[in-house]
Amino acid sequence: MRGPTDGDPVTAGMITPADVPAAEPAKTKSKSAGTARYIVKRLGQSALAIFLTLTTVFVLIRLAPGDPAYAMAGPLASSEDIERIRQSMGLDQSIITQYLKYLQGLLQLDLGTSYSFQAPAFDVVLDRLPYTLTLTVASIGLTTLLAIPLGVWMARRADTRRELGANVVTIAGQSMPDFWTGLMLITIFAVVIPIFPAAGFATWSSLVLPMVTVAILQIALISRMVRREMVGAFGSQYATVARARGVSERKLIWRYALRNSSIPVLTALGTRFASMLNGVVVVEVVFAWPGVGSLVVRALETRDYPLIQATVLVTAVLAVLVQLLVDLCYPLLDPRVRLGKGTS
Repeated sequence: MRGPTDGDPVTAGMITPADVPAAEPAKTKSKSAGTARYIVKRLGQSALAIFLTLTTVFVLIRLAPGDPAYAMAGPLASSEDIERIRQSMGLDQSIITQYLKYLQGLLQLDLGTSYSFQAPAFDVVLDRLPYTLTLTVASIGLTTLLAIPLGVWMARRADTRRELGANVVTIAGQSMPDFWTGLMLITIFAVVIPIFPAAGFATWSSLVLPMVTVAILQIALISRMVRREMVGAFGSQYATVARARGVSERKLIWRYALRNSSIPVLTALGTRFASMLNGVVVVEVVFAWPGVGSLVVRALETRDYPLIQATVLVTAVLAVLVQLLVDLCYPLLDPRVRLGKGTS
């Protein structure tokens, strides 16, 4: 007597339940290998981008007008004194020779001695970096907390008078320069109503005004993006089907529409965070914030080549790492996204 599967055209050759678990590890291994290849590829591209950036900065700062030896010696120094300082700095050598020495030091994370601080340039930047990171992380956190709910609120009231008023406010915030916003906040909340310190970083309350100054522009940009993405999500087919099935409006907004709109919003937040690492120079100068931005201004004034190059290296590496982290978060937000070869 035949067994239940012998010669049966329906059941013959079918995968049994015991075969299914055996396929899962291979699938997981393939996914992990694809992600690893993607990370290695991105790191290679990032290393090339950082190298080209550092090379460009090395050439441009030496082509710019000004002489570091003259800046150090002062206006009363003789030509012999300036030439002696140039020799001690190695500036009397050709650009090719200076560049080769720069690359040799770069491989050892030795970017030279700062002319202004008479200390290793890399260490000077690392001492100031926590202040810039504190300001940047606080600003992007405030932006996320306010811009996403504001964008959702604008999307739910699209093409209404309330949304028009919110658009006017966000456009105004997007149009105001950082230095003007900072000066107005100092005038109101540090002079007229002395609630917060006007400059420096003595207490955590000193963080409030520069954080708000940086965040105002970012909130205006991100909220308008969230509004645009959410309006498209509300008009999509899956939103119509969800409403027909009785899904509550709250669940539709925060579980479905916002999640489907999260990838472009996350990309924008990552891009703004990376740009803020390099773009808070004006805010740090206005508030006398002891971060990397104010350090760059001093380095440019004194033509401090090692300090400028160290600053560019640190901020470029941080920006690249932020962008890579954003890319790795995509599959967590949307399971359809796959990293590596054969991505969808």
